[in-house]
Amino acid sequence: MAFRNMISKYLNNHAETQDNHWDPTLRTHYYKTTKEKAMRAIEEILGQSETYELHSISEEHGEISAKVKKRRQAFIIVTIIMVRPFQTAVDFSVTTETALPFDFGYSTKIIQRLYKEINHVLPLITKQAR
Repeated sequence: MAFRNMISKYLNNHAETQDNHWDPTLRTHYYKTTKEKAMRAIEEILGQSETYELHSISEEHGEISAKVKKRRQAFIIVTIIMVRPFQTAVDFSVTTETALPFDFGYSTKIIQRLYKEINHVLPLITKQAR
């Protein structure tokens, strides 16, 4: 099963995070903050970067969409959900726009890079209480 997952990671043009993902780098990240502060922080990261271009922001739904405008084109949807007071989940869905049906792991690398940037700004909760 692990070999099949590794192959599909590179021979796919879409990647998304979830709570129980087989790849630990693609698991949902939880931050010790409110939904509003997380939205503002992610909006700043995406808005101030030359790599990303903000597309739309929906505070009611907790979603931010953006485009990657350098190198390969990709569309990013960030979902921010406040699970408990001061425990906010951040999930990503990234689709690469290519002529081929796969991106050799580019969409996964975008998610990993964005999580790394967010981890510098927001306090990460390493173990989520269930």
